[in-house]
Amino acid sequence: MVRPMETSTEKLIARKEGAVGWLIFNHPERRNALTVDMWQGIPDIVERFESDREIRVMVVTGAGDKAFVSGADISQFESQRSNQAADERYSRFTEAAMTALERFSKPSIAMIRGFCIGGGLAVALSCDLRIAADDGRFGIPAARLGLGYGFEGIRKLVGVVGPAYAREILFTARQFDAEEALRMGLVNTVVGSADLESSARAYAEQIANNAPLTVRASKLAIREAMKDAEKRNHAALEAAIAACFESDDFKEGRRAFLEKRRPRFEGK
Repeated sequence: MVRPMETSTEKLIARKEGAVGWLIFNHPERRNALTVDMWQGIPDIVERFESDREIRVMVVTGAGDKAFVSGADISQFESQRSNQAADERYSRFTEAAMTALERFSKPSIAMIRGFCIGGGLAVALSCDLRIAADDGRFGIPAARLGLGYGFEGIRKLVGVVGPAYAREILFTARQFDAEEALRMGLVNTVVGSADLESSARAYAEQIANNAPLTVRASKLAIREAMKDAEKRNHAALEAAIAACFESDDFKEGRRAFLEKRRPRFEGK
């Protein structure tokens, strides 16, 4: 059953389909370029998906068939990023959106077709998995715009593709096709454009059928592993792992294995 949700702007669509929450950038006339109101609306949608116990996976995508997100809406730069003070204000909105996506405790999938450029690539890198259509185009054009690309964005990029590919992406500012992105590790898999949505749904369903507490603990452990050793929250990790062993789902998993049936996990 599809359940649409109200959003702060018509340029964002949020809906719930069973265990999957869909966050859709709805600005196809500008290839889903992100406006200020879109950046501002992202945290609210993510928070609602976070608090909904029925939602186990979030899929992030763009409306139409031309783009995931073609970047920030440059037409707003004159009014929103014309000087350092204005850019700092703009950056607070983008950072809040990225932080919400990164801190989402459930798995997230970026479903990418067409252009995934600049801020769009930053959004995709904030998701756990990236599934791309074979028409995907990726890039960070900061060096062609003269803007300074923030450290956190570069940190995420290096964490995914490593320093050598990060240098190539940032220094050349060129666009990469889907196969190049796959080779770099920028995306997890590439499928035909006609198969993109069905592939993303299959991934989401497979994840949603697994034990939510185990998946959440795994996501937390991976996130903490990416931090410097002295900044890791070992107490939170230990608590998340202990919650798995103390859960009804652990009992259900054992029973289902012995009974040779599919487990029915409740996330508790």
